[in-house]
Amino acid sequence: GAQYNSHERQPHPKCLQGTRVDLLKDIHGFQDDTEKNQLVWLHGTAGVRKSAVAFTVAERMRGLKVTEETNVERRLAGTFFFSRKHTKRCTTGLFFVTPFYQL
Repeated sequence: GAQYNSHERQPHPKCLQGTRVDLLKDIHGFQDDTEKNQLVWLHGTAGVRKSAVAFTVAERMRGLKVTEETNVERRLAGTFFFSRKHTKRCTTGLFFVTPFYQL
């Protein structure tokens, strides 16, 4: 249920077209820099739409290939979405094993 496209999280929160343009541009710029490994940590108070931004970014990264020569490899390695509603996703207990499972 912690993956970005999990059925538990439907309807998926997503940025509407034309919203959060500057923020998404900055995040995509970090991710598109192939010379550096980047970790983007979204933080803020409840209700500021962090999950919508994270889903939008994950969806874009899922569709991008690592290189133009391959059709198999994807740039999205794994995701984890915390949730206050779900006991297994409200703590860090499964935070590390979930991305390893996805890899």
